[in-house]
Amino acid sequence: MTERSGSGALKEIRALASKGLLRLSTLAHPQSPSADHFTTLHYQRHNQRRQEHLATLGLPLHGRSVFEVGAGIGDHTTFFLDRGCTVVSSDARPENVEALRARFPKQDALLIDLDHAAASAGRSSEIVYCYGLLYHLSRPAEAIAFMAQHTRDLLLLETCVSFGTEAQINLCSELAEDPTQAVSGTGCRPTRPWVFAELGKHFPHVYMPVTQPCHEEFPIDWQGRPQTPLTRAVFVASRSPIDNPLLQPGVPMLQRRC
Repeated sequence: MTERSGSGALKEIRALASKGLLRLSTLAHPQSPSADHFTTLHYQRHNQRRQEHLATLGLPLHGRSVFEVGAGIGDHTTFFLDRGCTVVSSDARPENVEALRARFPKQDALLIDLDHAAASAGRSSEIVYCYGLLYHLSRPAEAIAFMAQHTRDLLLLETCVSFGTEAQINLCSELAEDPTQAVSGTGCRPTRPWVFAELGKHFPHVYMPVTQPCHEEFPIDWQGRPQTPLTRAVFVASRSPIDNPLLQPGVPMLQRRC
């Protein structure tokens, strides 16, 4: 998962906590090399807006089995645990897996690199959750195929994308030394049509929300030019049809805030 780690982020957090504006317990992570990168206010806000949006879609997310890929240190995991789900998390970095096991000792945490994942790795689950990972991969098509193999019902996918109406992967360089970036040093910024089409190879029903999270990195007008360096979109792939007015079976050029 990617985020910009601001200098002195922990000092900023502690200062807010001393004024009673923030509880440190809500941001507590095990001490790991990755921890500081995931505790910036920007990162926490980004997580909140994404999961607020997911909650508004009215999908059947309670009491399910969930396979969370690219979990980082588990900042999204409690979204499902609080809904009574059984969660298996994974990440490509050993230090992140150690942090996951420390934070959630009752949950399984697996070391899986989706750029080189064996078909037998991971767990078959009702829901596969992939928020903030696909664009850190150099082989996104293979990763989608892997996730589809492990999905019994829903694949929930959020990723950075490029503007464009053609199906393109758009590989790019990332800093492998940064624990929030691609392990391989190569990521991608696929167009929405590419992601939609690739999901359609594995699922009979693919949707995009008519809404976007209330965050500047999620455009609602795709007809012009991007207004931020990173632009993101959400996809829902399903084994069965979903009758939901908040989902549409195509790639929208205009969306609205949730």
